[in-house]
Amino acid sequence: MTRLTAEFWVHAYLARLRLSDIPAFVVAHGDDTAGAVAIKLNTLDGNAALFVRGFDLMTGARRWDRLSDGPEADVDAALARQRRMDPDLWVIEVEDRQGRHLLDEPGLT
Repeated sequence: MTRLTAEFWVHAYLARLRLSDIPAFVVAHGDDTAGAVAIKLNTLDGNAALFVRGFDLMTGARRWDRLSDGPEADVDAALARQRRMDPDLWVIEVEDRQGRHLLDEPGLT
């Protein structure tokens, strides 16, 4: 099975967000080919959530796991720890007051 590069996935995700009028920005550019991706959802009220790609060992399915949520400063600290462990990490910040991130839509899970 052919895998998408991280860069291709990021560009497709940003395009999907744009189509839904959800602002998003690349905060950290990871490895183009095999970098992992973290999504920070900023609800613009002082709170945020951090999502990272997970893997279900029982089913083999890939999924998005909520790594952290709460005050934005706490989420930023969790994100900084992730970046220290993985310097090739892509970081996308999504800004939406309604908390939309589209990660549960077909093609993004």
